[in-house]
Amino acid sequence: MSRIVKHLGLVDYTPTWRAMQAFTDARTSDTPDELWCVEHPPVYTLGLAGKPEHLIIPSQIEVVKCDRGGQVTYHGPGQLVVYLLVDFKRMGIGVRELVRRIEQSVIDLLAELGIEANGDVDAPGVYVRGEKIASLGLRIKNGAVYHGLSLNVDMDLTPFSWINPCGYAGLKVTQIKDQGASLTVAETAERLLPHLERHLTVKKETA
Repeated sequence: MSRIVKHLGLVDYTPTWRAMQAFTDARTSDTPDELWCVEHPPVYTLGLAGKPEHLIIPSQIEVVKCDRGGQVTYHGPGQLVVYLLVDFKRMGIGVRELVRRIEQSVIDLLAELGIEANGDVDAPGVYVRGEKIASLGLRIKNGAVYHGLSLNVDMDLTPFSWINPCGYAGLKVTQIKDQGASLTVAETAERLLPHLERHLTVKKETA
């Protein structure tokens, strides 16, 4: 079944989240998966287990408590967000394998750019020499997922210093620009999507 890709541009966080919920509630076994590529205006999002104390410096940035996994993260212009509205029952894999495949898609893209990156089994996301470049947060409902990944491309990283990113005090963040590659968010999306398509399509027995 073909996967639909939507490039939605700069959109507010909360309406996009509500649209993901509505899509997932309405989907059937015949609903094609969709990938939504977006940027958000500055916003902090707190996951289901998110603790307000991880917002360590008050700011004017909106805080939204949402229904994904994970703690607090920051979204802002210059960051690629890909929402994965995927029925992973069709893939015959578990959630941990799904997370690994999403991470691997980002790692493969970064390798193309000459950036060596890795995942961490204890802390989902993608890291470059210990600095986080991509975050993951998913919500599972009836065998389907929504929410997804954020990849720092060319943005103001300052608001990350006002939180404990993903609940980790002192965790440093980085971005593609600071690793020596110059891409726009749109260009990053175009280069990441084929990797996501490949890793989300391959069946368990051939992975």
